Amino acid sequence: MSDGYNQYTETVLDHARNPRNVGGMDDANVVVQVGDPDCGDTLLLFMRIDDGCVAKVSFLIKGCGAAIATASMGSELVKGKSLNEALLVTDATVTAALGGLPDDKEHCSNLIASAVHAAIAQYTSTITGEAPPIDFEVDMTGRDPKPAEGEQL
Repeated sequence: MSDGYNQYTETVLDHARNPRNVGGMDDANVVVQVGDPDCGDTLLLFMRIDDGCVAKVSFLIKGCGAAIATASMGSELVKGKSLNEALLVTDATVTAALGGLPDDKEHCSNLIASAVHAAIAQYTSTITGEAPPIDFEVDMTGRDPKPAEGEQL
């Protein structure tokens, strides 16, 4: 493939220029962040999972056009799917759905695939109760409920 935009398929360019499902989500019940330390791309994935299905999905991303396109396509591939169907989305299926990516950009599709798998694992382990959620409560036993002058809680 040649340099520049000619190395991307029309589908990649469309998803990069007009990404689907971009933005935060107030009613998400799963939020995960993944990143690629080698290139600096970061993806924040929001999901609303209801009755074992991905009811809603959205994302925020810091990355190149290929990263944006793969996040957009990956979010489209999992929206409305059962959790088992969503787990079938991999970096290879995202790349294939886009009609391919240049060799040096194929790693971008791993962001969305990893985020989807992490979100489903988080949902399964914490929301469904298969593993206990992390307890962030602070033990205040023995502390004076009123801080001394100049002291903060």
